[in-house]
Amino acid sequence: MSRRILVTGGAGFLGSHLIDALLHRGDEVTCLDNFYTGSKDNLHKAFASDRFRLLEQDVCDPINVEVDQIYNLASPASPVQYQTEPIKTTMTNVLGTKTVLDLALASGARVLQASTSEVYGDPQVRPQAEDYVGHVNVCGPRACYDEGKRCAETLCFDYERQHGLSVRVARIFNTYGPRMQLDDGRVVSNFSVQALQDQSITLYGDGQQTRSFCYVSDMVDGLMALMNHAADGIGPVNLGNSNEISIETLASLIISRTKSKSEVVRKDLPKDDPKYRCPDIAKAKRLLSWAPAVDLEQGLEKTIRYFLGHFEMET
Repeated sequence: MSRRILVTGGAGFLGSHLIDALLHRGDEVTCLDNFYTGSKDNLHKAFASDRFRLLEQDVCDPINVEVDQIYNLASPASPVQYQTEPIKTTMTNVLGTKTVLDLALASGARVLQASTSEVYGDPQVRPQAEDYVGHVNVCGPRACYDEGKRCAETLCFDYERQHGLSVRVARIFNTYGPRMQLDDGRVVSNFSVQALQDQSITLYGDGQQTRSFCYVSDMVDGLMALMNHAADGIGPVNLGNSNEISIETLASLIISRTKSKSEVVRKDLPKDDPKYRCPDIAKAKRLLSWAPAVDLEQGLEKTIRYFLGHFEMET
């Protein structure tokens, strides 16, 4: 059955892959984006479909569209992006989410809120399960994103309790793949771009901080499975890859994969940068029968090939 679906932030890295999957399934998809961090190039495949349309506007402004489901992905998502406009980031996540929830109430739509592992802050437990309340510095440089997403979750669950709205909250852990911006400051794109150009690999701290990396196709599958899960009132659900890796090991892997001559240069760890980041995905496995299928080496090969293609086009 075809659905009318709105994807806010749909011109971004993750949103555009989600839109492609929804169109492939046969849905009618509207993308809302103000192109602060998104790109029309990411929507190249979508523009070829007569079931796709674009609304170029800010998510904080009133939205006039009839929909059955809303994926709210609107927000800068990398530290470089959200620390450039911290007030705008907070308002996008708070006021923008309220705008989406009000639209859902008026349309009788279901909302999937794209939350983040950053709600856990610099965690004191590992792996992080959904019942962990986090360890977040509300005054720090990352708070515009961390606290903005935490408040967005609060709004979602209050709309669910007070208005009976059908909501799904996905706590998304590090995701990577083609269409990442070359300069977005995320570690996979940073290392890949630096290695492909034989530039110094910038490693912050001692390199023993850990992350877990989920390939974009797996994340899209998880988001769609969560949106279409039948039961309401399930609370937040972690989506990510539970295989933890140190940043230093990731740098070595990418240098090896690219056959790069890059050397590692160490710099101080940024303030409030998490020491550990790894999801407990038992809930997603149980409720959604979902788990990542693409391993890191496979995903990196596809991602590096994408970045290499970008450099080849430039020359």
